[in-house]
Amino acid sequence: MSKVSLEGQVVVVTGAARGVGELLARKLSARGARVALVGLEEAELKQVAGRLHTEGDHWYADVTDHEAMARVAGEVKERFGKVDAVVANAGVASGGPFLSSDPDAWRRVIEVNLIGSAVTARAFLPVLMESRGYLLQIASLAALTPAPMMTAYCASKSGVEAYAHALRAEVGYKGVKVGVGYLSWTDTDMVRGADQDDVMRELRSRLPWPSNKTYPLGPAVDRLVAGIERRSAHVYAQWWLRGMQGLRPYLPGVIAAVGQREMRRFEPRLGEVSTGLVGAGGTADSRRGRS
Repeated sequence: MSKVSLEGQVVVVTGAARGVGELLARKLSARGARVALVGLEEAELKQVAGRLHTEGDHWYADVTDHEAMARVAGEVKERFGKVDAVVANAGVASGGPFLSSDPDAWRRVIEVNLIGSAVTARAFLPVLMESRGYLLQIASLAALTPAPMMTAYCASKSGVEAYAHALRAEVGYKGVKVGVGYLSWTDTDMVRGADQDDVMRELRSRLPWPSNKTYPLGPAVDRLVAGIERRSAHVYAQWWLRGMQGLRPYLPGVIAAVGQREMRRFEPRLGEVSTGLVGAGGTADSRRGRS
């Protein structure tokens, strides 16, 4: 598949204050792209913008806010003259048993990860149609396989995968390509935050190899950059995720059997599990709108 040079391209990255979004922005900039950073942590976004290799700017916005994202899209177009690619990366996570989960945190995971991705696309698709550009939707291993204690996250990432595939069919004839990016457990604030919970960390360690490992951020982001250069329909941040696609029909049954055994093992400790949003990004989301 041929590559598109990122030199002079304008790329929007949501959730750009930290983790995947922050490193992706810097690596895209190193390839010559001009980057528009979007997120909820204004001070951190400003710092990231200051570390870019090329022209860039940052916008404070909640991806679930239609009016705010429409404003951002207009201002990015005015600032840079065009938008060539958008990476819908903003996301939050929560864990714990569904029955005792925090209903507000559960709903917020769906709102940010799924609804926020759709709001982002709705805001930027008109300018992507002008440039015949590319939308990369960040999904997850959680879209490929269910996992106990992660009901909201799995639902949200399965949702964005299906939504992105459907959207690809709608906008392809207008010249806009849509890709889905898959990541396993990657060394970010979100994963480190989840691992602070002893039960969640131990449960993850008992997953079958290679899904029980935490993978370095750099190589994962390099694969995302390569996917953006190729306008790929599917981008796999870890080498083995591609092979998971062929196993999808069998995974719900396997996870149901193994998951029940593990949940029975951890049942006496389930009351210890935190059910709020995890990591520094989750904390920032919980504080949104406060002065």
